[in-house]
Amino acid sequence: MARKENADTSANPGRLKQIALTYKMTRRVDSKVGLVVAGVGIVVFGVLLAIGFLIGHPVYLGILGFLLAFLAMAIIFGRRAEKAAFGQMEGQPGAAAAVLENIGRGWSVTPAVAMNRNQDVVHRAVGKAGIVLVGEGNPNRLRGLLAAEKKRMARVVSDAPVHDFVVGDGEGQVPLKKLRTTLMKLPRVLPGSQVTVVNDRLRALGDLMSNMPVPKGPMPKGMRMPKGGRMR
Repeated sequence: MARKENADTSANPGRLKQIALTYKMTRRVDSKVGLVVAGVGIVVFGVLLAIGFLIGHPVYLGILGFLLAFLAMAIIFGRRAEKAAFGQMEGQPGAAAAVLENIGRGWSVTPAVAMNRNQDVVHRAVGKAGIVLVGEGNPNRLRGLLAAEKKRMARVVSDAPVHDFVVGDGEGQVPLKKLRTTLMKLPRVLPGSQVTVVNDRLRALGDLMSNMPVPKGPMPKGMRMPKGGRMR
């Protein structure tokens, strides 16, 4: 019992510290986040309390208003914090991989399954929607990189549907902040058992990091990535 109480007391400061850190990071990008969140809470609480006075139950509506105000503040803060996080990540190498790795349960993510010398990169996610390839970099160069990866995968998983997206704000591209939503909207066509089979076959096929020879000792100076559309 004492251990459980100690765990709870140690977990609470950790959560509060995480919330404070998130607020600080958000405030760097969104300077009005505190005012907006506080304003939402005051408005929700004030409206419910006013209704309580009108119907003769200010205590009950006041308590309900407090709870709903706290919920509304949490939702607004979460959305603005997410927007600020995406704003900081956008344009950074590996941003799409970070989003994919936090997509949730039911997905197996492998970052950087393909890359070229210009550092255009393709990530892979496997779930009940099938195989999803997500490209980061120059859209023109990514076409060939995505096509090559599809051809490589077709040797072992030709029966699984493959979707491909390029992250960006241009026509036909998926904005980083909408990447997770886009994947979650894909139709679920594979049973769990087949997802496992597809994952096993792709793992056997290997990826960029496992196929790339890593020399022992420190990396030589001036070492460049090999020419061509794809590293192996």
